[in-house]
Amino acid sequence: MAKALFHKNQKVYVKPVGTWAIVERVIPQWVKGMDEPLRVHYDVGLGREFSANDLVAEDKLEKRQSQSDAMLMENWRVCRAKSRWGADDDNSHHPFPGTFPVIVTDENDWGGWRVPGAEYDRDPEKIEYQARLISNSPQMLKLLKSLVDQVSDAPENASAEVRELARTGIYILRDVYDVPDKLPAEAAE
Repeated sequence: MAKALFHKNQKVYVKPVGTWAIVERVIPQWVKGMDEPLRVHYDVGLGREFSANDLVAEDKLEKRQSQSDAMLMENWRVCRAKSRWGADDDNSHHPFPGTFPVIVTDENDWGGWRVPGAEYDRDPEKIEYQARLISNSPQMLKLLKSLVDQVSDAPENASAEVRELARTGIYILRDVYDVPDKLPAEAAE
């Protein structure tokens, strides 16, 4: 049995399309002999019906966005940790001999991402690049979100290239913010 989760004239975010819409019709699918509908679909004026899984209520999305906005204000940074492996002569080819990068994601200088010593020793330039990339990702995400918001607010003011960048940005943001119900390993079981 299904119950309607959204009502007529409610503003919802349509996840498959990546846009806001208003519920125009609530369409229950009835089965003879049942007191409640078997399924409920929603017409939001986009040419097809959507299920409740495809829609997000405005208040839930705002709550999710306020949590993500707090994460965007985080100050991730690269710190240096002293190497415990090899002599300084062995790692003189490293960009910063005797140390390796640690990305700190907590304001108390702990928590975050670290790389195994053997992996760092194999390609230190690559690991240094990845550390810089990871530490700057909150600022890049904030920039991408700003671009998508500006193009969404006034698409007629953006060039075709910028609209295409924003469209790609929507997919990236969706991948970052949409939490799957199950992890891929759990879904296979």
